[in-house]
Amino acid sequence: MRVASIHTYPVKGCRRTDRDTARVEPWGLDGDRRWLIVDEQGIGLTQRQHRELVTVRAVSRPGGLTLDAPGLAPLDLAEPTGGEEIRVRVFRGRPPAPVRAAGPEADDWLRRLLGRAARLVWLGEPTGNRVPWPVPAGSGAELSFADGSPLLLASTASLDALNGWLQESGSIEGPLPMDRFRPNLVVSGAGPWAEGGWVGRRIRIGGAVFHGVGECGRCLVATIDQETGERGREPLWMLAARRKVGQKLLFGLQMTVRAEPGEARTVSVGDTVRVLD
Repeated sequence: MRVASIHTYPVKGCRRTDRDTARVEPWGLDGDRRWLIVDEQGIGLTQRQHRELVTVRAVSRPGGLTLDAPGLAPLDLAEPTGGEEIRVRVFRGRPPAPVRAAGPEADDWLRRLLGRAARLVWLGEPTGNRVPWPVPAGSGAELSFADGSPLLLASTASLDALNGWLQESGSIEGPLPMDRFRPNLVVSGAGPWAEGGWVGRRIRIGGAVFHGVGECGRCLVATIDQETGERGREPLWMLAARRKVGQKLLFGLQMTVRAEPGEARTVSVGDTVRVLD
């Protein structure tokens, strides 16, 4: 098994950045979801409310990022290390996280994009943002603005199996691309749904070791075309028919980062993937 592709999402809910290699930090891959767009109450905005976020390309650089979207001039921002300190929530039911506000220039840019008041914030210290559930011994509890775990892994074989089901059903929505599931690491060479057997196990990928926390329950964002913003009904209908466990529609593996000594702690496309125990 090998890493087929690596993706980070500098601003949560916006377009992905494709990577050849990434540094592994306790809270996930470097540059992944350290920025968040929030409403007037400090609650994160997502593609569920604003599908136009799929058009926002955020490019990270050391010390800042650039935002770009159709119809708007690119906006270059520095990390607001001295910005206003506020507390925000990724979701209404999640604990608040301490952040820095990017400032009025970024907020005005977002208002013109979304047609509503919004603020851009930066998570300068992820160690202050904690996973809202117990983590295995040896795993980091820190979290970026990810939904519930530092990283998401997906398998090309599982996507092929899902698309096979869509084809058999006669669905006009398939085949679906991997970007519907917004993974960080895509793995090739595993069997379909093999990642479900990695829950509770250690997984070495390149120079880092991870812990399989659980299979990922999918939400409405998976039905949104990540190029156009158009919404359909798949893959949720097919997952409900074939991959429903309890109240969750499962695709992908959520992972935490293990604190293993002596690691290079990087992952690269082509790296070997091994399940250790």
